[in-house]
Amino acid sequence: MLIKRKSIEKEESSRPASKPAPAKAVAKAAAKAPRKPRFAPVTLSEQEGVRYLHFGTEWVQGAMRIRKPDWPELEYAQQMMAWMLWQDAPRAIAQLGLGTAALTKFCYKTFPAAQVTAVELNPHVIAICQSMFKLPDNDERLHVLEMDALDYVDDPANHGTLDALQVDLYDATARGPVLDTPEFYQGCAACLKEDGIMTVNLFGDHPSYAKNLKAMKFAFAQVIALPQVHDGNVVAIAFRTPRPIDAAALAERAAQIVAQTKLPAKSWVKGVLASQS
Repeated sequence: MLIKRKSIEKEESSRPASKPAPAKAVAKAAAKAPRKPRFAPVTLSEQEGVRYLHFGTEWVQGAMRIRKPDWPELEYAQQMMAWMLWQDAPRAIAQLGLGTAALTKFCYKTFPAAQVTAVELNPHVIAICQSMFKLPDNDERLHVLEMDALDYVDDPANHGTLDALQVDLYDATARGPVLDTPEFYQGCAACLKEDGIMTVNLFGDHPSYAKNLKAMKFAFAQVIALPQVHDGNVVAIAFRTPRPIDAAALAERAAQIVAQTKLPAKSWVKGVLASQS
């Protein structure tokens, strides 16, 4: 099912050989230099007009329909926008884990008055999003940061600033979030305004699912899990301040979202209501 795979990693073998440094100098440099993370190779595939991102495995890390580059192609990515049921005019949105920049691009286009921030540790992912997934350059509204998501949520400068936070942090095997502790989710909650909302991509059939839900419920006042989609993803919605589940109000808002964006918001409402029964 995967075709046209290719790596964007630079060929180390193409670099000219250098003379070995003395052992003492190597040890001294190693002691001073910070540890650099090792990243899996970033690979691509294409099928039926959709371009997919992988980290050197068959697991899909994101997708883009080539003719609709700003549209969130995958169902779970669409569900990650479910915070729109309660937030209709966000001023600040952040995405942890860039993927194919699907959510970042959609938010940037849909909410022209909002500041949109994406946090990604892997520089190769940022580069491939710019070259192959139509990610715009940074400007006065768009800020793509090469940094660790944990450092971002722990930075006091980011606390109390966000209306919406989207968390999609997966490694090469794509089977569970790489950050999943109560302390991490406390940092996420701290970044939100009082009425802020977080959405998180989880895998419903993986042991990490229960662990993440427990950690989120420790850090947030209210947590809702939408029904699992066909590919196993479960999107959790976490509220810093509890929200009443008003079926009529949610249905009205969902109709507005469908009319404005064509996102399947009515199905989100069904999922939210089902979680309360």
